[in-house]
Amino acid sequence: MEVRLQPAKEAQFAEIAAKRGLKPDELAQQVLSRYLEDDSRFIEAVNLGLAAADCGDFVEHDEVGAKIQQILRP
Repeated sequence: MEVRLQPAKEAQFAEIAAKRGLKPDELAQQVLSRYLEDDSRFIEAVNLGLAAADCGDFVEHDEVGAKIQQILRP
């Protein structure tokens, strides 16, 4: 697979890779791997949430608001 980047983005990507002591293709592999892992975890979490909701296991809107307020309170 080949990915074409705009020159400015390619330069920025190469700079980031160099700062990390990597070649651009090594950084691309790391970034892509991380993205795919995160995407898979997100889809799994959504599916778990949908399954829980199908079983009637969910939190009411007011409860969510109260919990958020509790978390945000200093």
